[in-house]
Amino acid sequence: MKFTPLKIDGAYLIDLEPRGDDRGFFARVFCHKEFAEHGLATQFIEINTSFTKHKHTLRGMHYQLGQSSEVKVVKCISGRLLDVIVDVRPNSPTFKQWTAAELSAENRSMMYIPAGCAHGFMALTDDVEMTYFVTKSYDPMRERNLRWNDPEFGIEWPYEPAMISDKDAAARDFDPAWHLADV
Repeated sequence: MKFTPLKIDGAYLIDLEPRGDDRGFFARVFCHKEFAEHGLATQFIEINTSFTKHKHTLRGMHYQLGQSSEVKVVKCISGRLLDVIVDVRPNSPTFKQWTAAELSAENRSMMYIPAGCAHGFMALTDDVEMTYFVTKSYDPMRERNLRWNDPEFGIEWPYEPAMISDKDAAARDFDPAWHLADV
């Protein structure tokens, strides 16, 4: 695997290194040793999937607080999407910055999202499916979400969302007293 650091401290774009022949290829999507050598999380307790039917649907920006803060490794297995990370760790050198990368079934890239960062994506095609490796279980009491178009972050989405959940549409403007205060 090839680990490329992103603009957000501790975030990586991970590209596979396929070994192939006329039949196709084989590639690792996780290697405990390689992740550990980069100082990344190696213990994932859930593997989740999400399916987004329509292009330009926006999901996010979600994260969890405190002891429930999770590392995510996400991979697009069908379609194409723009994956976005916002750093909401107050002591991080990249606090309140964002970065994005296109993930697709074709490029097979993955995004490593550090704990304490919000994550979301916009489907760029119909029928987008993602796989999520996560280090913590979902904790609804510690879940937070950022408004997708909050000027505090200035995320540059490629399109106006065609669909967005009621919960994501109602997300608050960034307020550290609420967004960063653990329960």
